[in-house]
Amino acid sequence: MKKTLLILLLVSSLLLAEDITVVLDWYPNTNHTGLYVAKDLGYYEKEGLNVKIVQPSRLTAEQLVASGKAEFGVSYQEAVTLSRGEGMPIVSIAAIIQHNTSGFAWLKSEGINGVKDWEGKKYGSWGSPIEKATIEYIMRKYGADPSKVIFVNVGQMDFFAGTLNDVFDFAWIFYGWDGVASKVKGIEIEYLPLKEIDEVFDYYTPVLITSESLMKENPELIRRFLRATAKGYEYAIQHPVEAAKILLKYAPELDEKIVIESQKYLAGQYKADAEKWGYQKEEVWRRYAEWLYSMGFLKKMIDVKKAFTNEFLP
Repeated sequence: MKKTLLILLLVSSLLLAEDITVVLDWYPNTNHTGLYVAKDLGYYEKEGLNVKIVQPSRLTAEQLVASGKAEFGVSYQEAVTLSRGEGMPIVSIAAIIQHNTSGFAWLKSEGINGVKDWEGKKYGSWGSPIEKATIEYIMRKYGADPSKVIFVNVGQMDFFAGTLNDVFDFAWIFYGWDGVASKVKGIEIEYLPLKEIDEVFDYYTPVLITSESLMKENPELIRRFLRATAKGYEYAIQHPVEAAKILLKYAPELDEKIVIESQKYLAGQYKADAEKWGYQKEEVWRRYAEWLYSMGFLKKMIDVKKAFTNEFLP
C-alpha cells in the first residue's frame, strides 16, 4: 500500500511539474556540471520543475532567453553587457564561476617569456572584435607593439591541434578545460591568467541569465530554479569526482580523465572567495562595462545595477 502511494505521489508530482528550458552557451562541459547534477539527483524535481537542458543552435542563449523561448540560459558578462547595450532585456542571476579562469597559453617550447614576446607570433583567433581589442590593450600595457601579432582566424580549433601543428603559437583558453587537459596529456604549457593582467578582466564568465519579463511575471520560479541549481553546484564542490561522473552520463563523448581533473579544479573555483555560490558584485560589472564603453563597444554606458541581481539566490 505504501509503495503504491509513493508511486502515485511521484507520478502526480511529475504531472504537475513545470516545464522549463535551460540553453547552454556551448557543448556540455564542467562549467555546466551543477545543472546536470541538479537534474540527475532530483533537485529540480523537488522544486516542481521539469528541466530540459539544450545546446544553442541557430540562435544564441541570449536571444532565446530574451525572446521567451527559454526561461534560462548560460551566458557571460561580456555578452550580457553588450546585449543590454542593444536593448536586449536579459539579466544575470548567478555567477557560475566566481573569477575569470581564462587566459593566454602557449607551448613551453615556444620560447615565449611574456607579452612582449607575442610580437611576431601567430595568435589563434575566433574572430571577435573584443578579443582583438583585448590583446591590443594588453600588449600596449606591457609596452609591446600589437601590430606585430599575426591574427589567424581558426574558429573553434582545438588548442593542442593548433599549437602542435604550428597553425598558431598562442591562444586564449579556459584553464578549467585546456589548462587541465595539458596536464592530463603531459604537454607542458605556459599560462597567463587574464585576472592577473588587469583587474578589469576579472569578470564573470560564465553566468546564468533570465529575462526581465520572467523576473516580473514569475519571480518564484527563478527562486526555485536557483535553489536547486545552487544545490547542484554545491554538490559538485563537495563531490567533484561523483559530479564528473554525472556529467559524463549526459555527455559520454567527453574525455573522462579530463572531465574528472577539470571538475577537481573547478570545485575550488565555482564559489572561490564569495560568501555563497552565484554571488555577483556591482564593481565587477561596472569595471568591465566601463572598459567596453571606453573601447567603443557600447554606444552609451549601461545601468549595471539592472544587468545583474543577487535577489533570487538562496
